[in-house]
Amino acid sequence: MKPRNAHVLILAGLLALGAVQALTGKSASAQAQKPAAGVPTFEVDPFWPKPLPNNFVLGEVGGVYVDPQDHVWIVSRPRTLTKDQIGASLDPPTAECCMPAPPIIEFDAAGNYLQGWGGPSSEYEWPDNEHSVFVDYKGNIWVGGNTAKKDNQVLKFTNNGKFLLQIGHAGASQGSSDTENLNRPAEIYVYQKTNEVFVADGYQNRRVIVFDADTGAYKREWGAYGNKPDDSAPRARSFDGPGAPQFNLVHGVRISRDDLVYVSDRVNNRIQVFTPDGKFVKEGFVARNTLDGRGTAFQVAFSPDKEQKFIYVPDGSNDKVRILNRDTLQVVGSFGREGPYAGQWHWLHSIGVDSKGNVYTGESRGNRVQKFVVKGFSTASNQ
Repeated sequence: MKPRNAHVLILAGLLALGAVQALTGKSASAQAQKPAAGVPTFEVDPFWPKPLPNNFVLGEVGGVYVDPQDHVWIVSRPRTLTKDQIGASLDPPTAECCMPAPPIIEFDAAGNYLQGWGGPSSEYEWPDNEHSVFVDYKGNIWVGGNTAKKDNQVLKFTNNGKFLLQIGHAGASQGSSDTENLNRPAEIYVYQKTNEVFVADGYQNRRVIVFDADTGAYKREWGAYGNKPDDSAPRARSFDGPGAPQFNLVHGVRISRDDLVYVSDRVNNRIQVFTPDGKFVKEGFVARNTLDGRGTAFQVAFSPDKEQKFIYVPDGSNDKVRILNRDTLQVVGSFGREGPYAGQWHWLHSIGVDSKGNVYTGESRGNRVQKFVVKGFSTASNQ
């Protein structure tokens, strides 16, 4: 073979190899630039849940939680409904519809109403303003409340509403140094490995506090960065530089599969991460420059994959669900907006995720619970 022909063949081979690499993405540079799997995308299911029975209507939705059977539990606030919304319940009735729904409601995965219960009783001190619902690993239901100066307790029930335990007493709080009473607790999480209940305490107090989940015995507490809670510290927010040394409004607490405690410091627009003993690990800010006083870091829910790669944070000031990379706590996407239509929110407040990755949200002023179906992944950034 003549050298000139050999050069032609070599050149043709190199061009062919380049074409194959362009199609398959197998060159070294292409491998280095291969995009990540992407960020989950969602689409609202406007037909979930199905209409409630008995002419029930929801009040403000104070909490959402998805149990291991993918049943969705919510806490409704019947006392937030106005007379024109519940005319059938008045004496005498003023209209054909409607009736206040029970405070605790269970839906199945298809959105069917399964049961409802709860409310004041001589057995326990029911909260004045219901806030948060949690289903523990034994199937028990925990409920809190956030009325100023009165809701200083959390309650534990069986799945069908039988009373089991009360921690704290109404109107008895002595502040963040009080180891017996809470003060407007916002969220509850029971940690199976130690059978401890972690409380985001909360609207008035400035701490995470931990009790034995069976006896209610006090275990420990901590504030921002693991500091001792200080109720006298100013609540002024910072929008750059170091974060505030104390929590502002402790609104959420969840624990990941790798035993990290995620605390939502709502009005300080941040998520802080701790060990179960209260040692500070890291923090991340969510739309930190938002000036609206409601805050942006309402709660945390984890994606259902083994690594729990993403966390979902309801941003009530901007009415968006923020999607964060759980490892870096960086916002990598978002969805939703303010509005009255399906897929929009008015005062987005609470969140849950099922085993398939679908997201459920509750609105504290919109009086709705909505389902957002996971549709796939996108590499486009929408923050």
